[in-house]
Amino acid sequence: MQTLELVRDDSPNHSGFVMVYVTCPTEQAAILARRLVTEKAAACVNIISNVRSIYRWQDKIEDDNEDMLLIKTTTSALNKLSELVKQHHPYELPEIIAVPIISGLPDYLNWINASTEANTTDI
Repeated sequence: MQTLELVRDDSPNHSGFVMVYVTCPTEQAAILARRLVTEKAAACVNIISNVRSIYRWQDKIEDDNEDMLLIKTTTSALNKLSELVKQHHPYELPEIIAVPIISGLPDYLNWINASTEANTTDI
């Protein structure tokens, strides 16, 4: 049985791994998720429906129902992912927040690495 292991940033066999959070209108979530996976900017996107977001935008307090995309990718594919989100997201300023994955099942992390395409542009 495989156990979780800490991800080493200096490992030669994979890029760093990140989870990216993006909120969007419900009607756009599956379209955007499918595009990210098709373009190999992400290995997997989970869609969490009915997320309530309360935030300040243009000096007003907004209260919206959205979907949350949980996107698994590599740091080397992050620029590509970010550009695709900015191009195809309906918001003027989409949420794109990446957090490092510090541990994971090695086979799963290898799958993320194999399922994404590196972008040669530095972050």
